[in-house]
Amino acid sequence: MSAAPTEDRFAAQAEQILASQQRDALRFTLGVRVSYAVLLLALAYAFSGSQFTVAGLKFTTISLDWAFIRSHWFFIFNGVWLTILLSVLSILLATVLSLLGAFGRLSKSPPAYALATFYISLIRGTPLLLQVVFFFLALPQLGIRLSGLSAGVLALGLNYGAYMTEIMRAGIQSVDAGQREAAESMGMTHFQIMRFIVLPQALRLVIPPIGNQFIAMLKDTSLISVTGFVWELLWRAQKQGRANFRSLEALLIAAVFYWIITIIFSTFQTQIELRLSRGFRSAL
Repeated sequence: MSAAPTEDRFAAQAEQILASQQRDALRFTLGVRVSYAVLLLALAYAFSGSQFTVAGLKFTTISLDWAFIRSHWFFIFNGVWLTILLSVLSILLATVLSLLGAFGRLSKSPPAYALATFYISLIRGTPLLLQVVFFFLALPQLGIRLSGLSAGVLALGLNYGAYMTEIMRAGIQSVDAGQREAAESMGMTHFQIMRFIVLPQALRLVIPPIGNQFIAMLKDTSLISVTGFVWELLWRAQKQGRANFRSLEALLIAAVFYWIITIIFSTFQTQIELRLSRGFRSAL
């Protein structure tokens, strides 16, 4: 007879603890949002051109040419689409190269292993900007002429492919060896094991870090502007800023657009990670 009241008491305590945790989470979320609002207001005030006095000293915040911003923001904005295109093409190339590089790093063939490690060492040992300039300016001496877009995609793809190789390798190695042994006992070939057993699980694990690489690549596309032939976001901002002696305003416009597209793709990445984690938990 005493068990029921005890269970009711424990259930009530559990509900109180859960309600307290939910209140704490709500307070934290509201606090974060209020802090974001304060930071954005402070940032807006810093570029408002206002004057204020502190201890008898006069200070003036940064004044912007809003007429220039209204006139040229759309021209700069049109570079967003090329920036995204550069990133998408480059991440596709980088993914393929990283997968091949991971197979090479895991290969028992000395030439394949040497080629993969040499590629990683060479690319990671030289700056990305040097690689962009090399493909655009140095290759013509060998009779190879690439457009600015092709040179940019090749440089970004090769560079990020070298870094992503280790991500791919870690993802492949994270798959339990017991699953491979079980597949081998069923008569599956090495190709079938990689295609149906290892790669589906490895890709699910490497998608989040690859998403981080893509977001980083969105910003690194700005290096392609040095070629002068790819009208991406930064190139357009520099062109308008220099022509009108308003580099501050033009670069701020570009920075805002970079920030916005980074937030958008970061949100997509978070949603993908949540879906993958739910799928993984349901599989368990």
